[in-house]
Amino acid sequence: MCVGTNRFLPNPLSYFYKLRTAVLWLMIGVLGACKQQASQTIKPSYTNLTEAVYASVTLKAADQYMAFTTVNGIVKKVQVTEGDVVTKGQALFTIENNNQALATQSARLGVALAKDNLAGNQSKLEEISRQIEVAKLKLSNDSLTYHRQKNLWDNNIGSKSQLDQFYLVYQTAKKQVTILISQYGQAANQLTTQLKQAQNNLGTTINNAGDLIVRSQLAGKVYSLFKKEGELAVPQEPLAMLGKNDGFLMELLIDEVDIARIQTGQKVLVTLDAYGDKVWEALISKIYPAMNSRTQTFTVEATFIQPPKVLYPGLTGEANIVVAEKNNVLTIPYEYLIGGNKVLTENGDVEVTTGLQNFQKVEIKSGIDSTTKLLKP
Repeated sequence: MCVGTNRFLPNPLSYFYKLRTAVLWLMIGVLGACKQQASQTIKPSYTNLTEAVYASVTLKAADQYMAFTTVNGIVKKVQVTEGDVVTKGQALFTIENNNQALATQSARLGVALAKDNLAGNQSKLEEISRQIEVAKLKLSNDSLTYHRQKNLWDNNIGSKSQLDQFYLVYQTAKKQVTILISQYGQAANQLTTQLKQAQNNLGTTINNAGDLIVRSQLAGKVYSLFKKEGELAVPQEPLAMLGKNDGFLMELLIDEVDIARIQTGQKVLVTLDAYGDKVWEALISKIYPAMNSRTQTFTVEATFIQPPKVLYPGLTGEANIVVAEKNNVLTIPYEYLIGGNKVLTENGDVEVTTGLQNFQKVEIKSGIDSTTKLLKP
């Protein structure tokens, strides 16, 4: 019984060994923490610093545009294929529109009818012309008779009623000439106007018929076709995408908070997904002033200084637009900055004045120097 009871009594040696082990582990932990803290202690250093603005990149062909039809219809013929090199004015699509064909035919018939009316009424115009000649002869005779009678009346020969009668005949002949001349002018103008209107209508329908052929607006390449033969073509939907075949540019999307720092001529460092980590240099060439309200971004164009040999529209990537550069400035790693204006030293927090910064480095203008030891927050 005594032996069994002694099994549960505390052993002084076991306590000593456990205590020594615990102290040992505590010392190892403290030393490890000190070593880790020491490894995260740095000093500011002088380096060259570049500040840049990030942008997403999409590649476009120079003068890239979408080809549309101006009329509704069916794609009767696609006259190019993707990848074709085309000249300016070359036919791309032929659109079939039965209504347009009927309108052209009707316009031609209208011109023919107007010509027939003008030719068919020549006899009527000639008749009015002959009537005008007869009326002018009568007017001349009546005028002569009236003035003779007036001379007699001035010499107290004849009667006043007879003079008035001759004057009335003279005035009637004069009005008849005026009426006939007006009738001739109205008839001639009406027929001529009808012919001109019919010819103008025909010209308009012929021009509209020309819209049934969609042509290239530039000398370049067909990059995409969106419609096939037999499909419906409407003015709201593009038929093809074309652009220059010897030049590309980049379309960059800039956040609205950064657009005020972007200027034409700034250097751009570009990486394309198709080329991995290889960096290409470009220059800002154009800034579009209108903001996309949906994405809160501005569109900026950039051109390669030395472009890759193989490029395609639609390639994507990333870009950093260099907005500022300084050489030999005091910097610290970005992660050592606290709250934008403090750093942690062996003596506690110290307030600093910062300058340029990017995702890796921050310029320190004042507050610490190159001998200050910094602890990582």
